[in-house]
Amino acid sequence: MRIKASIKISGTKSDLVAVALISDNTNNMNTEIKANSAITYFETHKIGTLIASVDDYLMNAKVAQDMVLAADEESEARRFKKRE
Repeated sequence: MRIKASIKISGTKSDLVAVALISDNTNNMNTEIKANSAITYFETHKIGTLIASVDDYLMNAKVAQDMVLAADEESEARRFKKRE
């Protein structure tokens, strides 16, 4: 039996988050990136493997999102400082 799942992330800069995650994709994962969204597909034979893969993906997505937001804030702070 094959078990399939997908996770869609969307919003501004979601493509940057997805790009950061692609290098961690395993053989049972595939990511499609589109404008302002990304979908990662998971496929496996065991529910435990799916749960572990999704858990890892979501934890890494949180870190990637935090880094993208921090970079945006830093960039905005630099632009503001240059205006002064």
